[in-house]
Amino acid sequence: MRSLFYALSVAAVVGLAFWAYGEGYETRQTERAVARLEREIGQRHQELSMLRTEWAYLNRPDRLHELAEMNFESLGLIPLAPDHFALADQVGYPPPAPPEPPQTVMAWGEGAALEEKIGDVIVMTHRYGADAAPRLIAPPTLADDGEQLP
Repeated sequence: MRSLFYALSVAAVVGLAFWAYGEGYETRQTERAVARLEREIGQRHQELSMLRTEWAYLNRPDRLHELAEMNFESLGLIPLAPDHFALADQVGYPPPAPPEPPQTVMAWGEGAALEEKIGDVIVMTHRYGADAAPRLIAPPTLADDGEQLP
């Protein structure tokens, strides 16, 4: 009985040794992958920094002014003057559209009568937003670093 216990203990130790070796190998492989990803992230940060620098260089006001003067006739631009600016109150915005009357919701229990009324139109409802008022979506703004946001 004792020899069987010793044999099982030795087999368990050998099995755990193989398992520990495999885990160590996977850990080293994962560490190499993390190091590779960190190097790649560093390279991407450098590329992004270079692109931002290039963007700032290409968008210098004096360079853009020279380009606008060179391509004045082909672009059809007018020189910028102080009287081209206005206050937001002076802009003639179109009047807001009148609100649409609320539509009555038909019960789905009407069956064939409902199918005749809607024909080939697909009726879709949304549990939380079907009756919600329309929302205004804000125009794109500039990020903290001056880049245009989508």
